[in-house]
Amino acid sequence: MAKRPSGTRQHQRTRDDHSTELAEDYVEAISDSIETSGSCRVIDLARHFGVSHVTVNRAVERFRRAGLVTTEPYGPIELTREGAQLANASRRRHEIVYEFLLALGVSEETAAIDSEGIEHHVSPETLRRMKTFAGRRGKARKR
Repeated sequence: MAKRPSGTRQHQRTRDDHSTELAEDYVEAISDSIETSGSCRVIDLARHFGVSHVTVNRAVERFRRAGLVTTEPYGPIELTREGAQLANASRRRHEIVYEFLLALGVSEETAAIDSEGIEHHVSPETLRRMKTFAGRRGKARKR
């Protein structure tokens, strides 16, 4: 049986993952909105996440202070270079996990739902293995 990491180390990583999860979800949604409609506003994010505009405003202000977004009152939300990099990395992890789940035989609907949570908690090592596995399975399906 494989050795499990100590409780402190294991739980610290989970806490760290949770601390960035919201930022990753938001910057990815902002990026998607900008790509789809040319801009992103508070109302777009409120609809996307099913939360109030007050909740979005508070989150956006935190991300502005963290250097991930820029915005002016009543103006669109834009990603900084750091925000765009985080959005791209998050999107890529999401895609890899989604493709991995499909390669396992999970339905598209379930893979879409499950990949949304898993993407935030997967290590770089596991992500590389998922990508390799999904790539092999994808090639085998095309034959």
